[in-house]
Amino acid sequence: MQPEQIVRQAVTAGTLLLMTPLALAGPPFITDDPEPVDPGHWEVYAFSAGAVDHQAATGFGPALEVNYGAAPDIQLHVIVPIAYGTATGTPTRAGLGDTELGVKYRFVNSGENDWWPEMGTFPLLEIPTGNAGLGLGAGYAQTFLPIWLQKNIGKWTTYGGGGYWTNPGPGNRNFWFTGWLLQYQVTDALALGAELFHQTSSMIGRAASRGFNLGGIYDLNEHHHLLFSAGRGGMLYAVNAASVINPFTYYLGFQWTF
Repeated sequence: MQPEQIVRQAVTAGTLLLMTPLALAGPPFITDDPEPVDPGHWEVYAFSAGAVDHQAATGFGPALEVNYGAAPDIQLHVIVPIAYGTATGTPTRAGLGDTELGVKYRFVNSGENDWWPEMGTFPLLEIPTGNAGLGLGAGYAQTFLPIWLQKNIGKWTTYGGGGYWTNPGPGNRNFWFTGWLLQYQVTDALALGAELFHQTSSMIGRAASRGFNLGGIYDLNEHHHLLFSAGRGGMLYAVNAASVINPFTYYLGFQWTF
């Protein structure tokens, strides 16, 4: 075996085993908001999201997200994804990824004329249901403890905040994520937004990352919606951030609300 082949296989092995959290809580953006689903109502998403550069692609899809308004100001949350990853010269691997569970709780509400923002938290638990040996799961449980804020002003909505990820495993580091988004209701059916975000180092030898996304939500009707975004540097969209460098990122989903 040639030296370059050994290096390439070693890099690929690391790429398939060093996982990052799913964290797709604010479709079609990474940054989330404190606003839960109304009591007794559901949100169901079918989506794909990932990170791509010139030598690798990694992400999730098809994937399913379900949110339920369990009580006033309380939302239950689950994501069950198919994870995938591929790199130049290696076969694509796909299968069940890690399952995400969460509870969103809004502890401060605000009306249109109030000066203060809505505030809430959305703890997440990543359950290692993916096959870590195939690079489809982290192999360890991970948690995210954030605080989110939101303010609506006419046709403008702005929200953001951040929190702390626990990220166990050899060579991994716990890390912080922060992000902020500005969104405008262009028409009755179309809202467009942009987000900026920053993530501290999640692994020994890996630098902090930052990036942006541009995207929107288009209402087909009262219950059916298209969601889309694209940008740079969204490492939380990657099954493994080590496999891509300053990647192009995407989110494409269909939402059913009822």
